[in-house]
Amino acid sequence: MKILFQKHPNASRFVLAIVLFVFVLAISVIVNKGVVKQYFPYTAPLLLIVATWILCKTDKKSLYAIGINLNLKNLSFLPLGVFIGAIALFGAKYVRALYTGETMELSSSINYATMAYAFYFILPQVATEELLFRGYLFKKTIEVSNVIITNIVFSILFMLIHVLDDSVLSNKGAIIMLVIGIPVGHLLFATALLKSKTLFFPIGLHLGNNWSTRHLITNSNSGDSILYISNVATFDAWTSFLITIILFNGFFLLVTLVIWKWDKILTLFKR
Repeated sequence: MKILFQKHPNASRFVLAIVLFVFVLAISVIVNKGVVKQYFPYTAPLLLIVATWILCKTDKKSLYAIGINLNLKNLSFLPLGVFIGAIALFGAKYVRALYTGETMELSSSINYATMAYAFYFILPQVATEELLFRGYLFKKTIEVSNVIITNIVFSILFMLIHVLDDSVLSNKGAIIMLVIGIPVGHLLFATALLKSKTLFFPIGLHLGNNWSTRHLITNSNSGDSILYISNVATFDAWTSFLITIILFNGFFLLVTLVIWKWDKILTLFKR
């Protein structure tokens, strides 16, 4: 094994990473059931962190390589990401509403307990995805290629796990939305990682976005969200549907650009 790592350092680490991650996900599927899933659905991300630590050790590095260390600076990116993720979703929904004529209204009754608990249960889901798609393998691919190639590869992989679903594949509109929207989401999360140098930032963004989708603005006045769309738009033509998707994702691209140019923007404000 040692000789193999010495002769083929990069290839052997990619293979080891894939084997470890598949093993971890298989174990988490077995463990994450019943009471465990109901009260502590964190098996997958915790095991993935252990697997990532092992992989970093083979490179003679620590988890600091992807910013998974509990210093105050890195941890502060988690709530910041949640806030920006929620703002991004709200902004994209608002732009869509301006184009389609949809109306946002305050929910008549709000279940605050449900919305608070949602953070606890959504966090392990997004942490798992970030460790898989913006974690060790993402950084390793940048080392052996470049940022552009890496983003193309991982945006496609990230998109495929969302698209390859029976409910999605039977809906042309859903396929188009995800084929466009998921790579945009990847670019946002990847940019956040590269600029902050910590995985806590994309985890926060992902958490804020997913939470907001379910509990900030929804399409029904069920009490599970703060706002709801009272007149959800329907599309009779592909042109208006595609324009809506472009406008919606365009706002996320704007947020991505702001994060990428964050240091320059702050410099302008200090003048």
